[in-house]
Amino acid sequence: MQEIKAYIEANRQRFLDELFELLRFPSVSADPAYAGDVQKTAEYVAQKLRDAGAEQVEIYPTAGHPIVYGEKIIGSDKPTVLVYGHYDVQPPDPLELWETPPFEPTVRDGKIFARGACDDKGQFYMHVKALELMQATGTLACNIKFMIEGEEEVGSDNLPAFIKANKERLAADVVLISDTAMISLDTPSLETGLRGLSYLEVEVTGPNRDLHSGVYGGAVANPITTLAKMIASLHDENNRITIPGFYDNVAELSDAERQALNQAPFDEAEYKADLGLNALWGENGYTTIERTGIRPTLELNGIWGGYTGKGAKTVLPSKAYAKISMRLVPNQDSDEITALFKKHFESIAPDYVTVKVTPHHGGQPAVTPTDSPAYRAAERAIEDAFGKKPVPTRGGGSIPIVSLFEQELGLKTVLMGFGLDSDNLHSPNEKYDIANYFKGIETIPLFHKHFAELS
Repeated sequence: MQEIKAYIEANRQRFLDELFELLRFPSVSADPAYAGDVQKTAEYVAQKLRDAGAEQVEIYPTAGHPIVYGEKIIGSDKPTVLVYGHYDVQPPDPLELWETPPFEPTVRDGKIFARGACDDKGQFYMHVKALELMQATGTLACNIKFMIEGEEEVGSDNLPAFIKANKERLAADVVLISDTAMISLDTPSLETGLRGLSYLEVEVTGPNRDLHSGVYGGAVANPITTLAKMIASLHDENNRITIPGFYDNVAELSDAERQALNQAPFDEAEYKADLGLNALWGENGYTTIERTGIRPTLELNGIWGGYTGKGAKTVLPSKAYAKISMRLVPNQDSDEITALFKKHFESIAPDYVTVKVTPHHGGQPAVTPTDSPAYRAAERAIEDAFGKKPVPTRGGGSIPIVSLFEQELGLKTVLMGFGLDSDNLHSPNEKYDIANYFKGIETIPLFHKHFAELS
């Protein structure tokens, strides 16, 4: 432990400077305008893997953005850990809500503010620096393989083909991911499951062109109004989703499991204050912890149509649009839920509009075993670094490739994240605590140490 801490302290500023340089790349995978920046980011990641001591480092082109691979093999008798992360980031919009530029990392109150600071540049880069540390101190106990992709934020569409074509290269004993959150530095936790995802876009069309709202208003249905009513109907008075068959395969937890889940520290007043809310909302009969971890959801991610520019334009629009995501829990299948949504949404469309539903991407829910050597290694590593055993939790977000790793590589995943729920992921002013960044670099070598011993 002292050797690890001493190396981190001696290289503290350099570790920060390198992360800041990584954060300056606007690697937005969703916007083709940033394709060149995404490529440059991949090249930077590859070089930093080489600098840390990784070998066989390559940038693999795909039909979309490239995948960076590197490895450090120290012996056929050693266990192998496959580290997954992603260097792409969400779009920074709306830019006017950022206190400082999204791609110019700024430190305030011990926190790094930048797009990608926590999701996932700051977190995957901890593993790169941990490799350097273990190499420099002679403490590397496992073989390590890195697979850092550039399309996680747009559904990882090209990752399955890469994995299927490189099964031998990616052979390992476990996947280790830091792309999740813990409760706090005072209350460390390990996520034992993630929700799946179904993401769609809907288009509602009324008249064949935009109309004058005075001449046609009252005689022609407004697609925006119609879309709003259709979306509102997707939840009932108990805030349950009204799509027929939606809950048919939902895995229900026992009373004992629900009670154990709710043992995690949670201050509702603090939660509301942090979000600027007077009251919370959700499915009746479940706590906030349950609503964000073990229950499925349907959320409206964006809605638009008609005139949204400055000033006034009295228009009855031809079309209205919305983006909708559904978070799924164990036993719900992403493709099945997508089909159920499409069938239901088309069925509730009134005669005076037509509806088009376009699926974008999805992923299956995943649960990780808590009795495996890898999970126990993560527990022990966190207990060594934090001085207390981590609390098991369920994550509300989605990492669709977790189920892909199990399906194609036969590997379970350990979700050892160091972010916080309050880190503004996908929002303006995303942040990552410097303390969490360095705590991750400290903890990761301990995971490899314990995994080698337990394996």
